Amino acid sequence: MVTQTPPQNAPRNAQAGPGAEPPSARQVAGRRWRSARGVVAVLLAMVVIAVILAALRPSTSPEALDPTSPTQDGSRALAEILRQNGTPVHVARDADDAVRKSAPGTVMLVTRTERLTREDLTRLAGAQVDLVLVRPTSFALADLAPRVRKDGPTFEDADEPGCNLQAAALAGPVALHESETYEVTASVTGAVTTCYGTEFGGPRVVQVRHGAKTVTVLGSTSPLTNRRLTEEGNAALAMNLLGTSTTGPDTAGTGTSVVWLVPDIPTEGTAAGQQSLGDLLPFGVKLFIFQLLVAVLLVALWRGRRLGPVVAEALPVVVRSAETVEGRSRLYRAGHARDRASDALRSGARERLVPLLGLPRSSAQDPSAAQEIVTAVAYRTPHDETYVGAALYGPEPLDDAGLIALSDVLDDLERQVRQS
Repeated sequence: MVTQTPPQNAPRNAQAGPGAEPPSARQVAGRRWRSARGVVAVLLAMVVIAVILAALRPSTSPEALDPTSPTQDGSRALAEILRQNGTPVHVARDADDAVRKSAPGTVMLVTRTERLTREDLTRLAGAQVDLVLVRPTSFALADLAPRVRKDGPTFEDADEPGCNLQAAALAGPVALHESETYEVTASVTGAVTTCYGTEFGGPRVVQVRHGAKTVTVLGSTSPLTNRRLTEEGNAALAMNLLGTSTTGPDTAGTGTSVVWLVPDIPTEGTAAGQQSLGDLLPFGVKLFIFQLLVAVLLVALWRGRRLGPVVAEALPVVVRSAETVEGRSRLYRAGHARDRASDALRSGARERLVPLLGLPRSSAQDPSAAQEIVTAVAYRTPHDETYVGAALYGPEPLDDAGLIALSDVLDDLERQVRQS
């Protein structure tokens, strides 16, 4: 059942019923908030997703720790200083090339371990050279320094090294800035040297003895970058770790060369670069995104329209039919909907003509009965069937004047049929 609604310009108290007062500003604000809170919830969800995506975006550039890069997070300055001090630097872009360039007495600097595959880590673990790992991933630690585990990040300044590692003792205080801290298994304390410990966490530099070689874990990239190289003892620490080949935590000798491994982004294999976003996301992040989608779905179901049976309600005011016709006509005119207006005029005319012609009411909107209606109307009026057919079933008017003329023609036909 379709009910008429009061016109837009009706008085406010008339729309609300007799004796009702207009809604207050607080009621209007509450009504607007209830209608808009679903949209606000969706916008907040989009903001949260954007923040998550921004947090997952890599914080380093592709040229970070590259010995050929002059950018702030590159390491060209350190590589040039090493060469000037008699330590050759060989750049390798994959693990195979790094192992081939290694020789007895070589120090291999391993950076960007997130780009290494499982096979790469196995090759590096089998290389009989000293390793320096810069902020390695947990997977790289498990293969290259299994005695060392991550303990968490820190932003504390590094004071005195607090260890007997000659490379750190000669460098003194360093500016590590954001750094990883580590913990070492207690069963091998005698084979491990830890330096630059934090007040509430583990050390930031760890050197572990593995047979004839050592593995040094550096928890910060600052001592190697062009931007931080000149701060505190950063340059001295980097040169001592890379320009010295150790045979133990307390002895040092001049190294023959440095192999600087900066892996390229892999194009095949099982490295992180080939994994999908779902593989890279931790389980907690996946669970959070799933919960967020469920929440958005529940909000959508809660705010969705529930279609039910039409309920007939008494109009708060009586609206004259002329006002309804005028309001609908203005809507048609504003939308330039002459096709719909003409269809409405012709449909109404046929509905009123069919009972006068003695035909069933269902034939008014039946296309198969069009010829029968046209013939009956032409028989009761002085007009021929072509004229009547164009009036009742013709095309839409070209302009507003044609629409008005059509209305006059239909009124004239209906009047003549009533008088016949």
